[in-house]
Amino acid sequence: MISSIWLVLAGLGIIAASGVPACFLRSTSAVGQKLTVGLFVTGSLVGIAGTALSFGLSKGYSLGQSAPPALHLPWSLPWGEFSVAIDPLSGFFLLLVFTVPALGAVYGLGYWKQSDHREDGQRLGLFYGLLAGSMAMVLIARDLVLFLIAWEMMALSAWFAATAEDDKPEVRQAGWIYLVATHIGTLILIAMFALWRSATGSFALDATQAVQAEQAGLIFILAVLGFGFKAGLMPLHVWLPGAHANAPSHVSAVMSGVMLKMGIYGMLRMSGLFSISAPWWGIVLLVAGAVTCVFAIAFAMGQHDLKRLLAYSSIENIGIIAMGMGLALLGRALERPDLVLLGMGGALLHVWNHGLFKPLMFFNAGAVIHASHTRDIEQMGGLAKKMPSTAFLFLLGAAAISALPPLNGFASEWLIYLGLFRTLDSASVSGLALAGGAAAVLAMTGALAVATFVKLYGTAFLGSPRSAAADHAHDPSASMKIPMLALAAACVAIGVVPTMVTPLLEAAIHAWMPAADASFRIAYLAPQEWIIYVGAGLLLLIAVLWFWQKLGSRRKTSAAGLTWDCGYAAPTARMQYTGTSFGQNIVKLFSFVLWPRTTFQGPRGRFPEKADFETAVPDTVLDRLVLPAAEVPNRFLPKAYIFQQGQTYLYVLYILVIVMALFIFGGTGAGL
Repeated sequence: MISSIWLVLAGLGIIAASGVPACFLRSTSAVGQKLTVGLFVTGSLVGIAGTALSFGLSKGYSLGQSAPPALHLPWSLPWGEFSVAIDPLSGFFLLLVFTVPALGAVYGLGYWKQSDHREDGQRLGLFYGLLAGSMAMVLIARDLVLFLIAWEMMALSAWFAATAEDDKPEVRQAGWIYLVATHIGTLILIAMFALWRSATGSFALDATQAVQAEQAGLIFILAVLGFGFKAGLMPLHVWLPGAHANAPSHVSAVMSGVMLKMGIYGMLRMSGLFSISAPWWGIVLLVAGAVTCVFAIAFAMGQHDLKRLLAYSSIENIGIIAMGMGLALLGRALERPDLVLLGMGGALLHVWNHGLFKPLMFFNAGAVIHASHTRDIEQMGGLAKKMPSTAFLFLLGAAAISALPPLNGFASEWLIYLGLFRTLDSASVSGLALAGGAAAVLAMTGALAVATFVKLYGTAFLGSPRSAAADHAHDPSASMKIPMLALAAACVAIGVVPTMVTPLLEAAIHAWMPAADASFRIAYLAPQEWIIYVGAGLLLLIAVLWFWQKLGSRRKTSAAGLTWDCGYAAPTARMQYTGTSFGQNIVKLFSFVLWPRTTFQGPRGRFPEKADFETAVPDTVLDRLVLPAAEVPNRFLPKAYIFQQGQTYLYVLYILVIVMALFIFGGTGAGL
């Protein structure tokens, strides 16, 4: 089994170093970029092979009864050791890390050509590989020091990759906000690990019974806060919308689809190390998840920027995952294995599902931006005619992210729903009543998600062009389209046949909670065969409707015109509904949190020329609270110049005053 560890280490090493050779070639060399992508894909395949070998995937998946493969080596650092291991929980996340970034690297061949980005192409390739490699190391690290080293490498690599276009002010601002937020989270993690070291006397991340209940609760809270910054739980999400919006689209896809899950993994890893837990642990995550998913999708509805909308949608899905985790923790504390299996099964499956459909959406967004040169959906419109393949894949991703069958988003949310509904039979037990109410929150979130993506798809792809942005729009090249097709196929496959990933889910759950009965299966609680039949039927229906539409489109028409002219003799693109008008009522409904900003200048004079109306939904936490608070010192610090004038006698006077104060207060204290 040691060979499997070495395969994973070799894979992540190749990925991490994939961008190095290109740095020694010309900055515009297409050969250098292809070499980077080739090494990246090779490393990913090696890593997948090592992960599969570790868990015996080729011989039928093991439920983790045997010890996971591990490697322990001494090093020269004064603390800890080089300790790595792969259990089913790590392996579940590793498969995502070794897959999605590789597809993003291939996508970058067409989206971010090195010949067009001579200033930042090599840098992006270098840190993109380091980002993926460090994420893999985070997942297998079993030593606190090694974990923090890998965590910091991941944070810095993501910063360098996301700020590739650092000549733009908005990119620099988003980058600095990310850097500050991620290091606040890291400081909290250092405090958490210090408490762990004090409680256990070890740097090893191994399950223990030595931690007292009070210490375990404090460690859990620090884990939620520290890892919550990375995952994007509200209100710790301040870095996420700007970083995702301004990063290159394939970097946004990896950050959203994979890097956010490192925060989820951290919470799971730390909570799984304790043999004890309390019901309030689950309640904390249930409440945090419910608040996050509802308010995040409300913020998404109010966005004009395509990538900012997708970023807020990522926060919403993190909230859904947190709700599943909270249900599982509540079930563990109350000794309800059914809630553990359904809650954790739904959360982990949603980790994968979001890791598939959100990169698909960002890849589609990149294709749209690449063709239209704008992120403002109000400037788009009519793109379905110019970009039919992209429009179809975008629609598929939107349906998946809205949890509509027969796609994968439905399969994972259905498990969480079942778990939440099972709490209703014991609502008198502390915490379970709250869990039952969370089902209504999840249902409301689903409805808002559907409305948000109807707005997005209708505004960007349907109707007629709203500006010249769509004049030269076209479907992307093969290097961009192939990764999109691969992700779309995975969304359909898991949605129609979710049973193929059930063994992986159960193995990861039993790795998180080893004391669980291994004979207790998800299939007993959530029969999934009907999903296969319904999914196959829906796919057949969609195929029939598509074929019928194609036959109908061949009929000749007398004249071509707009889809619907609303009775106007000379309709224009300005007469269409905008995304803002579509979402206006929902934004008003949540105005107590969103605080929308409206600018209106009505027509004036007898012959008015132009009227302006504009709405925006800035981030309440960042733009309304954090950034204004950060400006307060800048208003007062310049006034402190009177104390620093370079006059020696003033500095002597300061020293004299301080010494006299020490004598006075020191003498008073001694007398007491």
